[in-house]
Amino acid sequence: MAQRPDEPRKPVRAGRALVAVPIAWIVVVSVIDVLAPPDIHLGPLLVAAPAITPLFGGPRTVALVSALAVIAQTVIGVLRDPSELLSANHEAQIVALVVVGASLVVFCVVRERRARELEQVRYVSEAAQRVVLPPLPRRLGPLRAAARYLAAEAEAQIGGDLYATARTTDGTRLIVGDVRGKGMTAVNDAALLLGAFRVAAHREAGLGELVAYLDRSVCWDLAEPGETGRYGETFVTATVLDIPDREGPVQMVSCGHPPPLVLRDGRPTAMTPRHPAPPLGLGELTDPRYRVESFPFEPGDLLLLYTDGVIEARDSSGAFYPLAERVTGWATKDCDAFLGRLRRDLLDHVGGRLDDDALMIAVRRPAVPRV
Repeated sequence: MAQRPDEPRKPVRAGRALVAVPIAWIVVVSVIDVLAPPDIHLGPLLVAAPAITPLFGGPRTVALVSALAVIAQTVIGVLRDPSELLSANHEAQIVALVVVGASLVVFCVVRERRARELEQVRYVSEAAQRVVLPPLPRRLGPLRAAARYLAAEAEAQIGGDLYATARTTDGTRLIVGDVRGKGMTAVNDAALLLGAFRVAAHREAGLGELVAYLDRSVCWDLAEPGETGRYGETFVTATVLDIPDREGPVQMVSCGHPPPLVLRDGRPTAMTPRHPAPPLGLGELTDPRYRVESFPFEPGDLLLLYTDGVIEARDSSGAFYPLAERVTGWATKDCDAFLGRLRRDLLDHVGGRLDDDALMIAVRRPAVPRV
């Protein structure tokens, strides 16, 4: 979601207001030190002012507070020992403040540079995600749909989980999958498979033929020069669906992927395939037969697709996320609201951080209005 132009001003204004805290500290320490007995020296406490400033300020703010602390220490030295401009003790404290202040300024400069680099990484990853994984349309013919992608890496928004849809004359074809591995290699494999799906989804008449073509596409890529070392080690688990616009069963070919869930009146049912095929990319090793299976998807039902990053998410005790158990009783009609609730519940289960990418897709067939 795009950030509104006025949103960044709030932390800036808060930071400016907090500058009063170290300045007030400098004033209080200076006044007390000047009025204190000669054997009590509070000047070293001035270092706390520039030390806390990086919590809310940038290099310029830190430099300003450090300069004020140096000036305050100089004034304290002059007022407490009028006979001499500055004692050796006060000179040492001033040098220490200068060193600490300069170090903090350098730290803030490096921190801001790092923050800009991370922001650029996020921008590039979001742009790549929009190219490789464009947002799922909210409407797929008469169907309603929504998707949530949770990347495990804080600096990136994309990984090896994938999805795509294609409209046919009488329905929607949908693929959801997970590439083995992480990083840019996984992204490249995901982009290859998605490109093959978008090309062939309209061309291949049968779902079995479509999946066979996708398997050959992954195998062809692994046979390219420089990729032979990955043959047999890189594969993609996937579920490919053919969802009719009108009432009727959903056709499915499952290639080693977690089974979809169908929620009817808040009761989830796992559509476990009777004849699962091996993951895509292993076809030349296993010579699979892609058997098309079907399951009912009636008006009012919600179809939930996901990757193993959801069901393999662990809590602090090591327990997996019990997806079917947690969504039992959820009768939310809006797909986006359903996935928003699922996302919050999943992150609460793992304590806010995932170890693997997680993808969730909800598709709902609207109920037929009663006459």
